[in-house]
Amino acid sequence: MTRAPAAAATEAKDKDGAVPPLVTVVVPSRGNVASTVSLTGLISAQNDMPIGVEGDGGRVSAVLVEPGDRVHRGQVLARLNPLTAQSQVDSAQAALEELKAAAASSQAEYARAEKARDSFSVEEFERRRTTALTAEAKAKASEAQLAQARTLWQRTTVVAPSDGIVLTRAAEVGQIAMPGSAPLFRLARDGAIEMRGEVAEQDMPRIKVGQAAMVRLDGVPQPFAGKVWQIGAIIDGVTRQGTVRIALPSADQNLRPGAFARADIQADATVGVILPQTAVLSDEKGTYALIVGANDKVERRAINVVGARASGLLVDSGLNGNERVVAVAGAFLRTGEQVKVAPIAVAAGGSGDSGKNVVAGSAGAASSAP
Repeated sequence: MTRAPAAAATEAKDKDGAVPPLVTVVVPSRGNVASTVSLTGLISAQNDMPIGVEGDGGRVSAVLVEPGDRVHRGQVLARLNPLTAQSQVDSAQAALEELKAAAASSQAEYARAEKARDSFSVEEFERRRTTALTAEAKAKASEAQLAQARTLWQRTTVVAPSDGIVLTRAAEVGQIAMPGSAPLFRLARDGAIEMRGEVAEQDMPRIKVGQAAMVRLDGVPQPFAGKVWQIGAIIDGVTRQGTVRIALPSADQNLRPGAFARADIQADATVGVILPQTAVLSDEKGTYALIVGANDKVERRAINVVGARASGLLVDSGLNGNERVVAVAGAFLRTGEQVKVAPIAVAAGGSGDSGKNVVAGSAGAASSAP
């Protein structure tokens, strides 16, 4: 009587061992898979123009713009105290008028000498001619000095060198502004805004100028449509990353330089399939997936993973698109093991990247039937 329970347990164990494991499979279809490159970076002005003081500098007497203002070329941004510059202009103007009068007098004396040349000695005639030429030259030099003084006076007005948006303002009324000091303003030329991000070295060949990109900011619900307009010419030797610049619309006030941003660039499509992450395994021999063959036996298939998507991993080689791939718990199966495929419970469409995926059975781990 003591052997009956043991015999029953052995019989039940043999019976369970004869039942093949029940597995969940996915049948991915092969096709063109939309490829994206993700990156992070900062919103910046495409052309950040520092605007400082030209000329001799001076004390700021008026500030006429604020950060965020749109300005036009030639628009006055700030004014410096013009008293010193104005006095230099007045002094140069007076000196010019004096020299012009002297030149006119010398020219008149020389003209009389030419009309009555026989009445003057050669020495006197040459003296009058030289005096007239010298006076005329001095008047021209004074005109140049007056033009320079006026230029210095004009530089007491700080103007926008081009259309754009004022990014920062460091100028304050009463501040002493000198050449070589910190810029008074920073201007985004033409208001052009961009995102500058870093992309891994292996993804750089997939990016081309003109590709579309969707840029997202923290706290802003809607994404911004942009285009790649410049790709860095070098790869950083330390980070192994390259720079990508994405042009963005400048009209939206949410695109503020300095803001952190994320972007997805629409790269060229890749031929392949999308597998669930649970279906992809790896060991010392490489990356692989388990296939349920025609006789419901497990086979190992080497695959190549080239990217990740929200719906799974992108595989570009190793699968034809009609295999039954073990979706979950493949690590508990052995190559050549007999399995049982769960009945089709869900026929779900794929992520849109690689057509349809047919999932058989539940999404749980593979298990043995009772």
